[in-house]
Amino acid sequence: MAARIYTKTGDRGTTSLIGGTKVLKSHERIEAYGTIDELNAYIGLCRDLVDQPALKSVLKEIQDRLFTIGSSLACDPEKEAKLRIPDLKESDVLFLENEMDTLDESLPVLQYFILPGGHPTVSNIHIARCVCRRSERLIVKLIHPDEEHDNLIIKYINRLSDYLFVLGRYVGVQLGIEEQQWHPRV
Repeated sequence: MAARIYTKTGDRGTTSLIGGTKVLKSHERIEAYGTIDELNAYIGLCRDLVDQPALKSVLKEIQDRLFTIGSSLACDPEKEAKLRIPDLKESDVLFLENEMDTLDESLPVLQYFILPGGHPTVSNIHIARCVCRRSERLIVKLIHPDEEHDNLIIKYINRLSDYLFVLGRYVGVQLGIEEQQWHPRV
């Protein structure tokens, strides 16, 4: 018999962190890794929408790293050191920076604020960027940026939102979409 996906253990509004600690489903840790899960789903949508194999590969790598981050956030911090939870590496941040630099080389210099949109793929990339920024705010509330491990998570998510901004611009240019400049009313 196949294992069931439902356990009924959360029917009263609680769940367990990795390590067994029970918390309310409204706990800030659940909110943080739930938002990482939401971001991962949006990245999956973006991966489905882009047509360049190289971009699909980068987005898949990002999804893998988001599972790493989600695993860390889903873990009881007092028990994490004893558990075998995958870690981010500085090379993961450098990977995003290198990919961003490569895409940015083919883009016009940004001289003004641009409005997100112009094509469904571009719009979805910008939605992913916004979810990424929200996850960053939730993570900053949750973890300790003075700890090297925690700082790497914040650094990666911060860099990822920058990457998604550049990716949105890049895909727009590849699709021949003219960037819409924001014209503030003054």
